[in-house]
Order: sequence, then structure tokens, then C-alpha cells
Amino acid sequence: MELEIVLLIGAVGLIGVAAATLWSLRRGRHAARKAQGDLEHARKTGALPPSLYPRINLDLCIGSGSCIPVCPEVDVLALIDGKAAVVNPTSCIGHGECMRACPVNAIELVIGTEKRGIDIPVLSSDFETNVPGLYIVGELGGMGLIYNAMTQALQCMDAVCKQRIPKSDGVHQVLIIGAGPAGIAASLRAMQAGLDVVTVDQETLGGTVLHYPRQKLVMTRPVKLPLYGAVRFGEVRKEQLLETWQDILDKTGLKIRSGVRVDRVQRRDDGIFSIQTSAGDLAAHRVILAMGRRGTPRKLNVPGEDLSKVTYRLLEPERYTGQRCLVVGGGDSAVEAAIALGECGATVHLSYRKGSFSRIKKKNGKRLNAAVDAGQVALMLSSNVAEIGTDVVMLKMGGDVQALPNDYVFIFAGGILPKAFLEGAGVVVETYHGETFAPANR
Repeated sequence: MELEIVLLIGAVGLIGVAAATLWSLRRGRHAARKAQGDLEHARKTGALPPSLYPRINLDLCIGSGSCIPVCPEVDVLALIDGKAAVVNPTSCIGHGECMRACPVNAIELVIGTEKRGIDIPVLSSDFETNVPGLYIVGELGGMGLIYNAMTQALQCMDAVCKQRIPKSDGVHQVLIIGAGPAGIAASLRAMQAGLDVVTVDQETLGGTVLHYPRQKLVMTRPVKLPLYGAVRFGEVRKEQLLETWQDILDKTGLKIRSGVRVDRVQRRDDGIFSIQTSAGDLAAHRVILAMGRRGTPRKLNVPGEDLSKVTYRLLEPERYTGQRCLVVGGGDSAVEAAIALGECGATVHLSYRKGSFSRIKKKNGKRLNAAVDAGQVALMLSSNVAEIGTDVVMLKMGGDVQALPNDYVFIFAGGILPKAFLEGAGVVVETYHGETFAPANR
């Protein structure tokens, strides 16, 4: 009897193991089919990564899969035929964890593609430009992700704090331009080191985050800030993040000179920087450019774009309830703005010059499809704005021109590098078409 019980238990155990193995195999096959489908979809739509992304050397890749679970975006990477592959490029936002996890160094981080070049200032491993004493961190240097921007800023300031910076009458030791995530992190590190630091911003606290629509979900990662401690966020709404920035100011005593536009930065022969601003001239031994790119929005350059109805950001979508709105652009910002306006009861048309969206995250693609199905957003693909009038917008679609009744136009064509500003400071800029980017900083 006891032997029968033992045999029965053993049989049940074997059945359980077999069932678990079968479930695991089925799950693996499902994941493989999904990954293959994602890859085919990316190729079909011509999906492009928004900024920094991994390039995999298939000759070196051993298919360990160690790069897959470490990616915080979950579905960017997968194993295809025993090799790692980027199956959802639009979801990648450049964390770099995959590169660090690869046991055979088969992954490098690159920026730009053959089709889409990206202008990036030339920087050293400490984020110093070719102009001694002038540094660039964050979005302006190609790193728009909050975590990476703040990490860059801390690494940069660690290098600056090791230097023997003179103390001179009328000359600040460090001037930080920009009060977004990178500017905040750099300022706190400078304060911690006891440096004479001044932080200015043409707007106010928040940087690029300030331009996001209300309730926009911001993706970030935990980071430890000097004088404040750990900021533990995985996913957070815009408002909560801005509240955290304000809490940092309140608890650390960090001061921001808001509403100060910097027009020119120039290094003098004696190594001191002269900074021309809307609030008067400043001088500093070291300058950190923590500015974003959105301060210089890319324009359509069409008649009527100077009308007051045209804007390049959406802060309060509920203000436009019942209004006729045209959103222009093919990236996540344009799609998110169109969805937000539609949810608030605006009549929304979304115009994009191409026939499909190749740069938006899969999540936003699903949300957009749902908004279109619900009648909240009307798509105007393969269209271009020809002219903007006071109560109408002229759209080119194929060989025809369509008059679209309109109250407001929101343009999300991306931000352009302030080349004239950088060149005036003597900074060298290069265009990347898929080349390795800042490997020493990853």
C-alpha cells in the first residue's frame, strides 16, 4: 500500500513537471511568435528609434538573452533564431542596460540612422566640448531620458568638482544654463561641493517636462541626488514629477533664476566666459549647458504660421473643449496631444506627411487606433500644411488641396539643435548616422 502511494505521488509529480514544461514551451513559442511579428511590423512600417538605441553584432552575439530581461521597456529586445534583435525600436529610449548586461560585448549604443541623421555636439568622456571649460549634458547632448540626463549631469559635475576652479570677484565658479532634470542634478552637485554656482532658465523649473500635456505619463528610473537623496520613480505623471522638483528646491535651498534667456556664451582669452542674458551680463569660470532642444521648435515655414492660433506645445487640453484643432506631426508628442484633445471633447484632426507612423511607441499606436475608432481623432495621413488662415487650414493631400475649418493648430515637428548659439560659442557639432555614441559614458 505504501509503495502504491509513493508510486502515485511520483506519477502525480511527473505529470505536474510535464504540464509545467509543456506550459513553458507553449509560452516560449508564443513569445517567439510575438517577437517575430513585432520585428516584421517594425520592418514593414520602417520604425525608427527616437534617439539612442542598441546595435547588435550578430557575429559576436551568443544568444544568451541576458540583454532582454534587464531592459526596463520590456519588449524592445527578443531572441530571433538564437540571436538578440531589436524588435520594437520605437519603444527604446536609450537606457543602455542591455549593453552593460551583454557578456560578450556584442551590443553598442548608436544614435541616428542612415535615413535620419542627428546633430550632436562633440563631447569628451566628461561631457566637455571642444571649448575648454564649456560642458553639455542632457537633451542638448543627445540624452533626453530623465535618468540618463541626470546621471550625465552628476558625472560631469564630479569631473568639474575635482578641478581647482579659481574664486574671482564678479566671476562665478560655475554657471548652469537650464533648470530641467540635468540642470537640477548638476546644480545640487555643485552646491554639495561648496562651489559658487548660479542656475538660470529662460522659463522656470522643469525644463522639457514643463511642456508636456497635463497627466502625461513620464518614464524615468530611480536616481540618487546630492543633498536630497533617492528619487524613486518608475512611472510618474508630469504633475507629480514637477512637485518633486519643487520639493527638491524647498529642501535643498537650490535657487533658480527664472525668466533669464541666455543669448550668447563666449570664452575670453583669459579663460573666463562672458555670458550675455536678458537680465544682464554674467561671467563664470565654467559653464554647463543643460538646455533642451524644445526651446527651438522646428517650424513648418508656411504662410500663417505666425498667427496667434499656432502653438508648439499643449499644456491644458481641457481648454480646447469644443474647438476645432489640427495637430501636425508623426511622433509620440503629436499623437499624445491629439489623443488628449480628443478625450477633452475637441474636434481633432491629426496631419502627418507620411502614410504611416513609424516613430511612435506601440502603446501610443494602440491608443491612437482606439481614439480613431471612437471618433475622437480623424487621421489625415500623407498630408502637408500648405497655409494657415484665421479660421481655416489648407492641407495638401496628393494633388488636391483641402480646406479644413480650424480654430487652433498644434505643431509637433520636433526641436532643432540651436546651431547658431553653439557655433557662436565655438562648439563643434557632428551629424550621426548610426555611429557609436559616447561609449565611455555608458
